[in-house]
Amino acid sequence: MKKILTLALLIISGLTVFASDMIIESKTQTFSNEERKIKLDGGVKVKLDNLTVQSERADVTIRRNNKLDTATFYDKPYAFEVNENKKREVKANILQVSLINKIVKAQGETQSVITEGNTPIVVINADEQEYDTKSSVMVCTGSVAIKYKDIDTFSDKAVIIADQKGGLRKIDLIGNARVKQEQNVSEGHHFVYNPITEEMSVSGNTKTVALSDDGKKLTIHSDYQQYSKRQNSYVGSGHVKIWYDDYFAQGPKVSVFPDSETGKPNEVYFVGRSKIVQQDKDIIADKIKMTMNPKDFVAEGNVRTIIHNIDTKDGEDL
Repeated sequence: MKKILTLALLIISGLTVFASDMIIESKTQTFSNEERKIKLDGGVKVKLDNLTVQSERADVTIRRNNKLDTATFYDKPYAFEVNENKKREVKANILQVSLINKIVKAQGETQSVITEGNTPIVVINADEQEYDTKSSVMVCTGSVAIKYKDIDTFSDKAVIIADQKGGLRKIDLIGNARVKQEQNVSEGHHFVYNPITEEMSVSGNTKTVALSDDGKKLTIHSDYQQYSKRQNSYVGSGHVKIWYDDYFAQGPKVSVFPDSETGKPNEVYFVGRSKIVQQDKDIIADKIKMTMNPKDFVAEGNVRTIIHNIDTKDGEDL
């Protein structure tokens, strides 16, 4: 029969009472005063507020003032937290739960899943994950991969902020970050995504590759980019460079809009002194509009055209 100990029975007299009780269940429980640890074996289950952790083996360290400090769960533990219709699950090789700060730290082959109803809406894999149950902030490090609806992300680090009901408010991707949505891919040093507005910004040597309606690649390089998922539009600024088929264009700022029927990127607007290169022609202007389908461009404002490799030799008289 499993032993069940509430917080009041775990520690000797003089223990300060927490605002919440913690319940520990296991086949065996031993306490070592010398090691200042409670050791748990077999069918371990710990419940604190909305947080439940399960494993085959665990220990709980105790401070000198007889306060519970950290619970460590071994042998691929499993933790979950339920808020209304959302459930957060964590799997790892080792889980550490700070009973004072209520912070859960997962180490080794970690995976977190946020489920709404019966549908997983977020899946996070990383080397390590740390989740603050009070602030609803998760920090993931090491080969971070996130799947959120139709978006897949990869980065060295991620900071995820949720609301009190488990919904996502903000996703930060830091270091060698890459975001893939359907057939479009963006890269950069730092991504910030707002799941509520479905807007994303990226800074630091950014690159986006998007497919146009005819399947050709539209490549955008710039210092900074913004993307609106709802409008499927891009804004780039700072040393903007664009490649499409035999087009090359560059300028200080660009906006890219989709075709109204296909939803694929189709119209490109450069503002500020910009240049478009096509074969042997350089066209420089204050504004340039490019279209993918039909393939065309319009240059306005102090337009200057340079045609290279003109043959200036006199031809034979006819």
